[in-house]
Amino acid sequence: MKIVGIGVDIINNKRIQLSIKNKNFINRIFGKNEILASKKFKNKANFFSKRFAAKEALAKALGIGFRENLNFKDIQIVNNKLGKPHYSVSSKIKSLIKKKKKIKNFNLFLSISDEKEYSVAFTMIEKI
Repeated sequence: MKIVGIGVDIINNKRIQLSIKNKNFINRIFGKNEILASKKFKNKANFFSKRFAAKEALAKALGIGFRENLNFKDIQIVNNKLGKPHYSVSSKIKSLIKKKKKIKNFNLFLSISDEKEYSVAFTMIEKI
């Protein structure tokens, strides 16, 4: 196991609570599946805050931020049947990891958490 990238992000939930009042913000940052999944949650601000932080954490783990044609919607966070969040890895993300980290096979790890005021996400890219 070799870790080739790590990223962490923390965000104030009030910032996202204000931003999600604007439908353009939601549609610019989040994908269809994320928006549909949000309907199951009462606390939308925390739901979207955790995913926003997760997108930022992956961009940091890649080492490029949101440059080189990487957009927020390119990164999608989904949950498995038990509720564990993980990245839905698109061909664009695979290509960026291959190019930037010089690896073909990898695992992505994601941990997200929230409290009343803040949400945090931690990401690791592991070469396998």
